[in-house]
Parts: sequence; C-alpha cells; structure tokens
Amino acid sequence: MHYDIVIVGGGAGGLELAARLGRALGPRQGRERVLLVDRFAFHIWKPTLHEVAAGTLDAHQEGLSYPVLARRNHFSFTMGELAGLDAARKTIALAPQRNAHGEEVVPARTLSFTRLVLALGSGSNAFGTPGIEHAYLLENVRDAQRFHADWLSACARASFTDKRALSIAIVGAGATGVELSAELLEAHAELLESLGSSQRFRLDVTLVEAGDRILGGLPERISAQAAVALRRKQVRVMTGTRVLELRPGVLVTSAGEIAAEMMVWAAGIKAADANAALGLEVNRLNQFVVDERLRTSAPDVLALGDCAACVWEGGRMVPARAQAAHQQADYLARVLLALLREREVTQPFVYRDFGSLVSLGENKGVGNLMGGLAGRNFFVEGLIAKWMYMSLHLMHHRAILGLGKTAVLALARLLQQRVSGRLKLH
Repeated sequence: MHYDIVIVGGGAGGLELAARLGRALGPRQGRERVLLVDRFAFHIWKPTLHEVAAGTLDAHQEGLSYPVLARRNHFSFTMGELAGLDAARKTIALAPQRNAHGEEVVPARTLSFTRLVLALGSGSNAFGTPGIEHAYLLENVRDAQRFHADWLSACARASFTDKRALSIAIVGAGATGVELSAELLEAHAELLESLGSSQRFRLDVTLVEAGDRILGGLPERISAQAAVALRRKQVRVMTGTRVLELRPGVLVTSAGEIAAEMMVWAAGIKAADANAALGLEVNRLNQFVVDERLRTSAPDVLALGDCAACVWEGGRMVPARAQAAHQQADYLARVLLALLREREVTQPFVYRDFGSLVSLGENKGVGNLMGGLAGRNFFVEGLIAKWMYMSLHLMHHRAILGLGKTAVLALARLLQQRVSGRLKLH
C-alpha cells in the first residue's frame, strides 16, 4: 500500500501534522494521500500523563480516538509499530499487532511512501543506573495507568498499616517530576476526605535532582518559586543529589538511602535505541539529526518533535517541549502541502520560545511568557499561571478538533468534574 505522506507517531506533533494536512487536502485526497501510524488506538496529550498517573485525569475520558480523529480530519490511520525502514526503496515495515493474550491479530506489513515523517517522541534516560527496573516510568498512557493502579493499592495498604504512611520518591525535578509530586499531593488530599479518621495516612514525597536546582531548564525565578511552593506542600526537595542505585523499597543516593515504597524515574530524555538501527544519522541520545528544514540524512525522510535533534540559536538544540512539536508540525504542514502541489518551501524552520508554564496543583502554577509586549519576559504565578497552563491543552485540542468542538469538550469536562470531582479511583 502506498501513501504520499506517511507520519509515524501520533503524539502532539504527528497528530497535528496529519490533521492539518488532511483538512487542507479535503475528504477525498486527504484519506488517499496521508496516513498516520501509531501503536495505540487513542491519543492523549503527553504533558497530562502525570495527571493520569495521580488519578486527577481520566485517560478514558481525556483520550481521543485516532480513527474518529482521522475521519473528522480527512486522513487515514492504522495501528502499527515501526519495525524497519528502507530509505532507498522508500518503504517502512510495521511489526505484527497482538492482542492482550499475545495472539496475532494484524500481520506484519510493508508500506511505501513518497515522503516519511518520523514523530516517534522520546522516553526517559536511565543513564545506566542499576535497578532502573524497580522504578515506574511515565512515557505513555499505559505507564501512567499502571502507576495509578499500583498507587491506589499502595494507598489502600497505607490506610491499614500501623505506621499510616506511604513514601514515594521521584527521580528528576524537571517539569514531569515537579508536576507529578504536586498532583499526587492533590490526589492524596482529596482521597483523605473520603476516609474516616482511623484510616487516614500520611504521604511522604521526596523529589531527587542531580542538578543544583529544580526545573534546571527554566529561569531561576521559576525554579525558586516552584521550590518554595513544593516545600510548603511538605515535599522533601533534594538537589545536588545523584542516584546511585535503585533497590526494592530503597533509593540509594549520594546523600544516603531513601526509603520509598514507590519510585518514579522522571530524569533525562532519550529517544528509543531502535532509532539507531533505521539507517539514519542519530546523535548520542538516539535523536535523528535534522537540518534547518527538518530533513534527516535520507532524502524525503523528515523528523519532528522529541525524536529530532534540531539546532537552535547559539548552537543550542530545540528543546523537547510540546510547543516545539506544535511549531514544527505547523512548519512541515506548509512544506509538505507545497511539495504535493509541486512547489518548494525554502525558508528554514525557526523555533520561537514562548515561555514555560508548570502546574503545581489545582489552582497553582508558575511560569514565564517570552517575547510578550515590548519584547519583555513576563513572569506569572498562581491561578493565572494555572489557567494559562490549561489553555495550552485546549490549544492542542483546537488544532485537531477545531474551535467549536474544543469549546464543547472543555465545557463538558468542566461540568463532569463539578459532578464527580477531580480524583478518579478507577
């Protein structure tokens, strides 16, 4: 089967690109010419995985069906996992699909393309740390759901133990680690409201960071505000602390051992090791090296998002953020539409940093807005920052659903939350 454009990976960038192309080409051409491939059947915005893990966001309610999105945005979709690439012959191999019992339901397939876009995302970087298998990762919705199920079980056990306490250690104080620690405390507070005094338990959260401050990639003012907010929430913040080993129930660090019934690894970013076997140039983090027009080392193969190593100003790399994937999807939509019409876009991709926002609970947040009025750098905090953080999620939905459907969806979820509360116990 052949498609003019095959996009592998339905994350923030890949899905937005497919939706933009499909809508621009229309119902007939879009479905015939654009194919999106993803190993899951539904999409969830990756920056919300910490909420799914804590149980303050329902993945089944939040998740959007790829087949439904494909129908509404006029592109084709197939479930599959990339198993190989032959750039010279312009073909990709998809691994067979299996059900929960391990039975093959869809055989291995080969697809041909005119142009391929790799939007495979990235995962955590374990840095070779021994015992990483004892930690939870939050790389996809299955990881988040697995943690949530085990977290609820751990909470239930803590309600009936003599010490009435549950300890959790989070390694890595980037956005994921900071937001997860705050969200777990929110979930714990809501859970306590449903328990009698004899079943209430204490939640001890330790945030471990090897760098000299949390949120090291963001301005120092945001880092300081977030650290104060976390400590007020009784989070134990340990900076300048390296993790040496993970053992069942124990995190071994340069500052000593930390008892932890549950451990979450949220440190570092690294693309999949399998990327290095695709025959394209990759860097030490297994990201595809791309030029100023997001082209890889193979003709007609492009990459965007976390899996792409794209040089920014001053020799820095474009950061692995949702806003970068969004901008790259917008750029590639214009490039690919021009190529389909036998024109060429020669302008390079230019990344603009619009700032960063970090959620610190239901009505708390900190952030900075870059390039605002008069080119200034504005700092925001509290409820305003939280609302702005939520608006980023709605902007992503608008790109794939349109303004009207996004407004209806936002209203429906607000009303549902009013009725059922934030914490989901299933």
